[in-house]
Amino acid sequence: MTHPSSQDAIVKISGVTKRFPGVLALDRISIDFRPGEVHAVIGENGAGKSTLMNILAGDLQPDGGEIFVDGKPTAIATPLVSRAAGITVVYQELALCPTMSVAENIMMSDMAARSAVSIVPRDTMRAEARAALARLGMARLDPDTRVGRLSVAEMQLVEIARAIRQNARLLVLDEPNSALSKRESERLFEVVRQLRAEGVTVIYVSHHLAEVLALADRITVMRDGRTIETIANDGVSEDRLIRAMVGRDLDAATQWSLQAEGRSAGAAVALSVENLTAPGLSDVSFSVRAGEILGIGGLPDSGKDGLGEALFGLVERSGRVTIDGRELRPGDPLAAIRDGMSLVPADRRGAGGLLSMSVADNVVSASLPRFSMAGFLRRGAIRREARAQVARLDARISHLGQRLGTLSGGNQQKIILGRSLVTNPRVLVLHEPTRGIDVGAKAEIYSILRGIAEEGVAVVMISSEIPELIMNAERVLVLRAGRITGELSGAGVSEEAILARAMAS
Repeated sequence: MTHPSSQDAIVKISGVTKRFPGVLALDRISIDFRPGEVHAVIGENGAGKSTLMNILAGDLQPDGGEIFVDGKPTAIATPLVSRAAGITVVYQELALCPTMSVAENIMMSDMAARSAVSIVPRDTMRAEARAALARLGMARLDPDTRVGRLSVAEMQLVEIARAIRQNARLLVLDEPNSALSKRESERLFEVVRQLRAEGVTVIYVSHHLAEVLALADRITVMRDGRTIETIANDGVSEDRLIRAMVGRDLDAATQWSLQAEGRSAGAAVALSVENLTAPGLSDVSFSVRAGEILGIGGLPDSGKDGLGEALFGLVERSGRVTIDGRELRPGDPLAAIRDGMSLVPADRRGAGGLLSMSVADNVVSASLPRFSMAGFLRRGAIRREARAQVARLDARISHLGQRLGTLSGGNQQKIILGRSLVTNPRVLVLHEPTRGIDVGAKAEIYSILRGIAEEGVAVVMISSEIPELIMNAERVLVLRAGRITGELSGAGVSEEAILARAMAS
């Protein structure tokens, strides 16, 4: 593979910092992007990749540092400024209008720039769209086709066609291969190589290291909001990249999973999953013993994020899910609760908590039959149960009538967890249990979950945070493309091992 020379960069990022409340998302980031190169940007979830791309797109503004375009300091204040500088970002969530034609989507920016009384002739629109599509080897695609009828791969190429129609000199592809087949991926790679040959700079953001190594001229590794290193792609191995992404050693003495290795080995199986197939999942089988914390890891497109809903019966599924040998009926979350399963969803504010209701009402909301008589709620019993859960979980509240939405993220999560515990679950499924929670609250949540496991509850922890899985899970299952690609336990649970299986070709 040939590499561009160190000529003047199209875009140079120098010491850029970005803060959000309680989070330093970018910490003095410095990268340069050269003409006619494919420059991969990799890192774990939370490394700062998305924040950096949003700054390049003009959607976010840095709090410090400078951005140079063609050697000149440039404030990318808006997306319009970004596009005027020749920068176009194609996000994983495509920004096309499905009810409009391919030609209309490709020419959208031209139409937006014209006055209300100015009309783009249809023939001109089709001709311009055909030219852009032909450049990407898609001359056969009818410009009059509605975008909603296209495959994901075709939609992605329409986005790229729109970008090059806007004379993009630097094209950012954010996880472009997350929903493509092998054949579609190969076509995308051909397009990327062609654009590079034409002098376009491509920033390729991806979790998939095999494709990064196949495409990139240079690779920048980000970790914890910092640029760790930028290296030329000369004989680089996946293991080398994974070590750079991980970059830290965990003290085995702090790993509850190692201390507890084999602790649940003699316990009865509480949850058994056989040949589970659901949206994003295919033929998944595993079991969890009473008192065990089982971790579920994988990349964002691995299928792990739909596992909790599938187990709980919120989505259509096939296969068998049993608790203590009793099969749970698919499509019936209430039956799942009665049979001993409870789910703490990832979206705390949208799906997990009843933010406008009181702490007490949230605690008992999944167990109302226990707290009612003749159709009336037993307020005294509700207050006693809520008070007991608040004390058990050490939730910081002013009073039981306080609205859940006024609590901190960590205390909201404790109350939602308390709601699950009121149902007396045999199996507790948690999806991203500490998302958006500060370090101190995380430690408290971990302690609570370990205590719950020690009481004999089977815990399934689905998490994007690998250190969270290492610190808490006795075993970790790794998913990729909807299937289990590895099972790790005890000392075998490491960041390198999880990432290697999550990114396996």
